[in-house]
Amino acid sequence: MLAAVDAAVIMLASVFGGGLYQILAYGDLNHLEPVLSAGPVAALLYVLLGHSTGLYDLREALAKTTRDVGRIFAHWSLVGLLLALLAFLMKSGASFSRGSVVCFGALAPVLLVICRRLAKRRVSVMVAEGQVQGRRAILFGSREELASLEPEVLLERYGLSEVGRVTFSSRSNGGLAMTAEESSSLERAIAVARERVAEEIVLAFPWSDTRKIELVRDGLRISPLPTQLLPDRRIRSLAGNPAYRLRNSLSVEIQRGPLTGPEQFFKRALDIVGASIGLILLAPLMLLSAIAIKLDSPGPVLFRQRRNGFNAMQFSIFKFRTMTVMEDGANVMQAQRFDPRVTKVGRSLRRTSIDEIPQLINVLRGEMSLVGPRPHALAHDSHFGQLLSDYAFRHHVKPGITGWAQVNGYRGETARLEQMKGRVDCDLWYINNWSLSLDLKILLLTCLELVRRNNAY
Repeated sequence: MLAAVDAAVIMLASVFGGGLYQILAYGDLNHLEPVLSAGPVAALLYVLLGHSTGLYDLREALAKTTRDVGRIFAHWSLVGLLLALLAFLMKSGASFSRGSVVCFGALAPVLLVICRRLAKRRVSVMVAEGQVQGRRAILFGSREELASLEPEVLLERYGLSEVGRVTFSSRSNGGLAMTAEESSSLERAIAVARERVAEEIVLAFPWSDTRKIELVRDGLRISPLPTQLLPDRRIRSLAGNPAYRLRNSLSVEIQRGPLTGPEQFFKRALDIVGASIGLILLAPLMLLSAIAIKLDSPGPVLFRQRRNGFNAMQFSIFKFRTMTVMEDGANVMQAQRFDPRVTKVGRSLRRTSIDEIPQLINVLRGEMSLVGPRPHALAHDSHFGQLLSDYAFRHHVKPGITGWAQVNGYRGETARLEQMKGRVDCDLWYINNWSLSLDLKILLLTCLELVRRNNAY
């Protein structure tokens, strides 16, 4: 919003500044074209320069004490130099009226300062009314540090909106492992972050207490949310000392998310396009499968079962029903070769993986991805989560219809622990090495895998 306002102000200044001089000096507007053409160029340069220097950062807009006038005039002066350089290189300086350029150059920064002041007032009102929100964050830290962090400070300095805070309960004597009380508070923080759909976890601990920080950092590895450590009270107090100059956001990144914002966008775009095309092309096959299921055995066409998705958030997965049972509880038995629970039609659907096609609906709903770690039944997650220390890391990304493990032979039943470990290792490799080209490669390999392998039953 601030960038758009500044760009409009600069272009208006070129019109009014240049036009006013032309009318006063010549009584007409016949020589206004050069300065009007300079307006959009100046606006573009100013906005790009402002973005590169943090002029449009939300925290800058919220700060009560800033160097608005000085920064605006400094940016505008640099834009003026760049415009002069462009005019020199293009040999077009003679076409500009010096009076129009001076009026334009003098009017623009004045209007920019006025608009910035008005905009900051408006932003302050929006913040007070709750219309401006930062990244949704869960605060987790010691009681003393949390008490010194107010919601207004979090939004102004760090661009965060608090959706909950959990106190780290600690009465230990400095051991090398977490106590039961500490582990419980850490699990509570992760659960609250999941329940309130937080975008990141923020730690508030004394920087001198390296033991707590390291233990919490290791414990939070199972969560896919980015984590940052805020400066403690002593370091924040330096911000009020004129002898020191600190940036608005002095924090330490403890853990970054598995995918960046642009990567999430491209992966989601692939999911939407791929799932939409798949549902359209496979609609006749889905209709025939539904009819065959209804004629073969009593029961619903679709099978729904709860699974853990991204950040272990539960969702209902859709599949064509292939069994005579609808298990979804604490005890779920994996399908085995010649399993009597599998229906005649279901056996064909499972062998060709046609039963997985309805999961394209889960992809469109944003609960799954085309490519990712395969989601398991809740009972299996609980069982293997206790046996494999890295198992929970599979939830760092959305589950997929197919994955790196499936195209490397880990498809179907995992009767032995070594098979599940191999699947988990493949899933973790995929998460750590994700790329759009890797997703496309896995989709292609999946098509080939369906033809040559037959270990799904």
